[in-house]
Amino acid sequence: MPSPKLEIVVVTPFQQNCQILWDVDTGRGVVVDPGGDVPQILARLGELGVSVEAILLTHGHLDHAGGAAALRDALPPVSGAPVPVIGPDRRDAFLLAGIAAQARATGIADMQDVVPDRYVEEGETLSLAGCRLEVLHVPGHTPGHVVFVEQALRFGLVGDTLFRGSVGRTDFPYCDEAALMAGIRTKLLGLGDDLAIVPGHGAGSTIGQERRTNPFLS
Repeated sequence: MPSPKLEIVVVTPFQQNCQILWDVDTGRGVVVDPGGDVPQILARLGELGVSVEAILLTHGHLDHAGGAAALRDALPPVSGAPVPVIGPDRRDAFLLAGIAAQARATGIADMQDVVPDRYVEEGETLSLAGCRLEVLHVPGHTPGHVVFVEQALRFGLVGDTLFRGSVGRTDFPYCDEAALMAGIRTKLLGLGDDLAIVPGHGAGSTIGQERRTNPFLS
C-alpha cells in the first residue's frame, strides 16, 4: 500500500492552503493550488525531499493559481519536460488568463497567468503521489471548480467549495449559489461522513462534521 502524506503551506495574503501531497515510499508528489509565495513552497519541498510530478489546480482564482507558472518554471523537469499543470475544468480558463491583472488590482506582486497543460473533467482519475484522485466538478464558486477525492484513503481536496462551518463565496458575477449548494449536497455529502476534507482556507474537517454543524447545510 502507498504511504501518502499531506502538508499544508499557507500562502498569499489570502492565507490559502497550498497542499503538498506525496508518497513517502517513493518521494514523488504533487503540489495543489500554489497560489503564491513560491520560494516558501520550494523551500518546503526541498526540506521534505519531494520530487514533484504535477501541479494540480482546483480552480482559477489568483490565490490558488497565481504561483503555478512560477513554480512550474522553478521545478526540475519530469521525463525531460516541465512539470505539468493539471486542472481545473476548462470553464475556469478566463480566470487563469486574468490572474496578473487581478493581482495588480489588489496590490499583490509576482502572480502570473497560467495555461494548464491540460484541463480535467468530471469522472477522471489521476494516479499521482501514490494516490488515485477522482475528479468531481463542483461549480458555483467558479464555473470550473473541481475537487480531488481519494476514496480508498478517505480524504478530499475540496478547494473553496466546503469549509469548516461555511461554504465558498458566491458574490462574484460568474458565481452560482444554487449550483454550489447542489454540488455540495449531491456530490460531497454523499462521499461518507468519515471522509476528511482539506479546504482551500482554514482548518480541515470531515463530511460528517459539516453535515451536523455547518449552518449553510442545515
